[in-house]
Amino acid sequence: MVHGDALLAAYDREVRPAETAPPPPGAHAERDGPLVRLVGQHRGFVSPPPDLRVRGAALDALIARQRDFFAARGEAVEWKARSHDRPRDIGRRLIAAGFVPEAPEAVMIGVAAEMAGHDAPLPTGVGVRQTADETDMRRIAAMESAVWGEALGWLADDLIGRSRARPDQIAVLVAEAGDAVVSAAWLVHRPGTAFAALWGGSTVAPWRGRGIYRHLVTERARLAVARGVRYLQVDASDQSRPVLERLGFVAVTTTTPYVWTPPA
Repeated sequence: MVHGDALLAAYDREVRPAETAPPPPGAHAERDGPLVRLVGQHRGFVSPPPDLRVRGAALDALIARQRDFFAARGEAVEWKARSHDRPRDIGRRLIAAGFVPEAPEAVMIGVAAEMAGHDAPLPTGVGVRQTADETDMRRIAAMESAVWGEALGWLADDLIGRSRARPDQIAVLVAEAGDAVVSAAWLVHRPGTAFAALWGGSTVAPWRGRGIYRHLVTERARLAVARGVRYLQVDASDQSRPVLERLGFVAVTTTTPYVWTPPA
């Protein structure tokens, strides 16, 4: 097993720069000093390095520039912070600038070949298939919207755009019971790195705790191995973390989205 410190170093070195390079379809990246922001998505995104090397008033000014840039566009923006980032007071300064922290998630990493070797049967009546069909993407977005109680129609456009522009870098899996989408998840390969990210994995309430999430992790691990991926990375909720730990994933840090939203 690779030590957690080595996994964290690889995550900082490979995964974080790949969040913005190449940018998702329809978006473009801009550098502002030590950080990179993505423009043109459903909301802006700010990706800082592990150490901003900016402190005090200069850091406050850097934060304010990101907020004001997206305010001028009338858009929300997410600053993605990790618990090991420097300076340590970045969260406090973001909040002072009007950013609101969302629920933290554990950054978990696993060896793809190990994850692919698990036996993860599906419950009776559920089938899983890979898809790039636009109708399926909209069905997935509708399911995600129902699960989370918010409008996530932008997700369909995002998945459709990724599947069209870079089909070799994404694999979308949909789980169905009859004609109903009960879960979905996707693998996103980080080009030029040893990593692929596991996204999605939401399941409708009646089908939770029955092995679908575990199956989707295993199936994506097998797809990742076939693409030559060494590591899988997940930003895991409190509900997903225990399942991933049982599979052998290691938590290396936590991530918290700080979101600024334009006044109504």
